[in-house]
Amino acid sequence: MQKANPLPATLNQNCTVEPFPATRNPVVDAGRLGSRRHLIHGLMELDVTTARAYFRAHKARTGASLSFTGFLVACWAHAIEGNKSVQAYRNWRNQLVIFDDVDVVILIETQIGGVALPHILRGASRKTFRQINDEIRGVQSDPSQSSQTGPLMEWGARAPAFVRDLFYTALRVNPHWLKQFSGTTTVTSVGMFGAGSGWGIGFMPWHTLGLTVGGLTQKPGVVNGTIVVREYLCVTLSVDHDIVDGAPAARLGRQLKELIESGYGLEEEH
Repeated sequence: MQKANPLPATLNQNCTVEPFPATRNPVVDAGRLGSRRHLIHGLMELDVTTARAYFRAHKARTGASLSFTGFLVACWAHAIEGNKSVQAYRNWRNQLVIFDDVDVVILIETQIGGVALPHILRGASRKTFRQINDEIRGVQSDPSQSSQTGPLMEWGARAPAFVRDLFYTALRVNPHWLKQFSGTTTVTSVGMFGAGSGWGIGFMPWHTLGLTVGGLTQKPGVVNGTIVVREYLCVTLSVDHDIVDGAPAARLGRQLKELIESGYGLEEEH
């Protein structure tokens, strides 16, 4: 029997081996759980020229950058406020639980290369854009301000898989616990400031409703019968089809489009 030839001497085998971060375990779990759900996705392209112009003018005037994600959250929460059934949860008694609060969970990058920190913006529909902006900036500068940090969260990420699964099962059947730990809806940015358009399809392990923010690009658009250069943002609206039908999801999408394209809430900042 011939022995297999050894690897060519010229093959570069240099590499770095690092332990898999325990903080990524919840991300792996979320992908696994989300793949089992009956989600439908709507791809939208929104004209954000008005909003982006405001953000650039504010930075030129003050030198400070406002959170564009905060603006999107403000619009998203206000759109949900008009039809809260789209964020309903189903409990173990096969009942729909519809919360009055719109609690939006977002992922905040507190350090480059680290795992993004989930943070819940409680009662986001009752907050102004500036209040949401200041809360996001506060967590970015001091992650301890977020309720999603602490020994319990760190221990949970390091717990054995079967323990984490028991916890997830308890959350899914108890909407009040789920609201406490994960809010009522989610906004995820996967490339908002990348060059070129593009949509992201996020996974939702337990939320009924979510928004994934994709690419931002410039291209011709028609305004009052004239072709001009506009800025467009790609977003994906995702819903659990077991709970939400296409019609209310489409109405939510139309309301979101109107709010974002009109620069909702920004006029309050002048």
